[in-house]
Amino acid sequence: MAQEYNQGTTRMTATRSADQVHAALSQQIVSGGLRPGDPLAETALAARFGLSRTPVREALQRLAAEGLVERGPRRAFVVRRMSDDALRHLFEALAELEALCASLAALRMTPTDHALLAGILDRDDLPGSDYAEANIRFHARLRQGAGNAVLAELLVDLDRRSLPWRNAQFSARQARIATSRAEHRAILAAITARDADLAAERMRAHMGASLGVILEMLAARSYSAG
Repeated sequence: MAQEYNQGTTRMTATRSADQVHAALSQQIVSGGLRPGDPLAETALAARFGLSRTPVREALQRLAAEGLVERGPRRAFVVRRMSDDALRHLFEALAELEALCASLAALRMTPTDHALLAGILDRDDLPGSDYAEANIRFHARLRQGAGNAVLAELLVDLDRRSLPWRNAQFSARQARIATSRAEHRAILAAITARDADLAAERMRAHMGASLGVILEMLAARSYSAG
């Protein structure tokens, strides 16, 4: 029993450590602190974070699944270059599925669901809230309100690949928080009015605005590097 407990504790510690490495490297890659082609050696990263290679390897594998890193020469991980077109394609697919969720939510959410969604937005408006996390909660509630498990499952992969970019827009462009909040309110209004077409239209516009900010970030990063 004690051995099983110790093994479980070790696994949880390794997972938390991998989460920390993943979060740090994601932020550095998206912000430009790590450039395309930069090497990500397991041994060097383990020394930098004061960890064993196991959580570092797990973090790198997750980053590879998100498309942020790839295997380079000799199978070592390097930072991957994300082109403008690749980001557009990712956000086009994401926008259409999110729009479908918003449309279904407008048809299926109950008044109680509306109140819960409004409550999320109210809490997100409080000073000191973590808006990146708030954004995740809003979209998660909409997907739940859509009531389609297959659609929610399809969004898991797109979420994993887009979230580092979507989160970065709020730290890189503080003004984006206010516009995103307004867009969330507009989507909620369409859902409350049970206007499926308008809810989908506003969700597409919301995702398009996010992509626009992200592309601006990339352009500014490329200019400063030049």
